Order: sequence, then C-alpha cells, then structure tokens
Amino acid sequence: MMTAKTTITRADILSLDEFARVRKEKRAEVVAVKKNRRVGVGPFTTFYFENYITMWWQIHEMLFIEKGGEEQIADELAAYAPLVPKGRELVATFMIEIDDPVRRQAMLAKLGGIDEAIFLEFGSHKIKAVPEDDTERTREDGKTSSVHFLRFPFTDEQVAAFKTPGSRVVIGVEHPEYGHLAVMPEAVRESLSQDFV
Repeated sequence: MMTAKTTITRADILSLDEFARVRKEKRAEVVAVKKNRRVGVGPFTTFYFENYITMWWQIHEMLFIEKGGEEQIADELAAYAPLVPKGRELVATFMIEIDDPVRRQAMLAKLGGIDEAIFLEFGSHKIKAVPEDDTERTREDGKTSSVHFLRFPFTDEQVAAFKTPGSRVVIGVEHPEYGHLAVMPEAVRESLSQDFV
C-alpha cells in the first residue's frame, strides 16, 4: 500500500495546459476516491473526508476555472493545503445541505456552535472534532455557516483501533437542534484508514 501524501506544495501544481490534458482522467480518479470518503449524518449534513487527492483536485479546478495565475496559486495553496491530513488525523469538510433557501437560513440560525458538537466514536475511543480556526463559523447572533472544516486528532492507540478491519465507527452530531448518528460504512473506514502514516 502506498503511503499517503501529507502535504501539497507549489511543486505539485501543474500548468493549466498540463492539467487540461489530464483533467478528464483525473476527474474519474477523484470521483472513485471520493466515493468512499463521504458520510451523511441525519437529514441534511454530510462529512466529506479530505486527503491529498481531493485537495489537489480542488486547487487545480479553482485554477482552471479562474485562471488567476501565480498569485492565485499561492492563495489556493494557502486555503486548501492545510486540509490535507498530516498522518495522525482525519480532516473533513462538514456541509449543511438544505436546498430551500428559506429553510436553510432558518436552520443555520439555530445551529450556532454545531462544529463544536461533532465526534467520532469507536471501541472505547471518542474523538471530538476540532474546528479550523481560520475564521469563526458562528456569528454573534448564533447563525452558523453551511460549510465547516474539521480535524479529528488521533493518538497512536486510536489509529490502531480505527484501522482494525470491521471496527464499528460512529460519527455523530450532538447539538441541541440537530442530534444524529451514523455508522460509517466499512468501505469508508477502510479508505480513511489509508490517511494514517
């Protein structure tokens, strides 16, 4: 098994022409990778677990669409490179996905602090999510963002327990306005296990 890459640097970024040549092939690879890195919890939240491949793709797509040159490359690396797991953690983009804009605004107003109420549980271990501290995602009036970036820091013992085939992993949200649990599918647990180095 290949060791997971834990950093993206300027050297990893293709030119627009190079990316255009491999974009279709890479898209198929990324779709296959993402298939087993997603867990829905409750009626309208989803965890998208990130890795080197998903963040490499995100950076290249932003560059391909916006064509902002070298300055944009630096900005995209600053935004997305930190979301690559560093070997003893899982990193997720947590999305509150409600299509109806009126309902979405009403729910976001009730879900302040939701990023502080998320956990993974397996065996005797419970790991609380650590929200990215790049910006406050809950406003003073209690309204939260529909997108959150979370880290789940692991000890060596927790890594070993998580990587055990068949280990039952629960991902949960224990917010007063949104209390839901989901059992992580085995294919997802197996895929995420590869993030540890």
